[in-house]
Amino acid sequence: MRLPCSPAAQSIDTDIMESGQLSMGIVKPSKTHTEGGAYRYLENANGLLKATAIEDNIYLDKKPVRKAFGTAYLAILEAINEALIKKGLTRKELPKSVDGYMAAIKKHLSVNNGKLVREFDRLYETLHIAGYYRGLITRVATVKVEIKGTEDFIRKLLP
Repeated sequence: MRLPCSPAAQSIDTDIMESGQLSMGIVKPSKTHTEGGAYRYLENANGLLKATAIEDNIYLDKKPVRKAFGTAYLAILEAINEALIKKGLTRKELPKSVDGYMAAIKKHLSVNNGKLVREFDRLYETLHIAGYYRGLITRVATVKVEIKGTEDFIRKLLP
C-alpha cells in the first residue's frame, strides 16, 4: 500500500526513479524537454540534501546523498538536451550514452573549446560514478562543491 504524498515529493520520486536507470548504463532523455527542467532537477537534488541529517560535517545517511548525486547528474543531461534542442537537434537525435553526450558536446556546444567536454567528463566521474554509483562522497563540503559545480555547468549551457 502506498501512502499519498505531496506533488513536490512525487516530483522527487519521479526524478529518483529516472536516476535508477543510470545505474544500468541506460541514459534516456526525458519525454518532455521543458525550459528550466535542468534547474528543477537541481532543485530536487538540493531538497534531498537539505532533508538529510549531518553530523561532524558528514551526511549520516548515504542513500539520499546518492540519490541527490544521481538527480544532479540528470540535471546536467537535461541541460545538455535543452542546449542541443536549441541548436536544432530533434528529440530522436539526442544522445543516448555518455560517449554520445561527449561527442554531441564536442560537435555542437564547444566546437572551439574543450573545457566544456572536460568539465562534463569530470562531473560524470564525480556525480555519477563516485557519488551516485559507488556512494563514496559523504563530506558536506565536498557534496556542496560538486552541486555548485553542477549549477555552474548548467549556467554555461543555459544562461
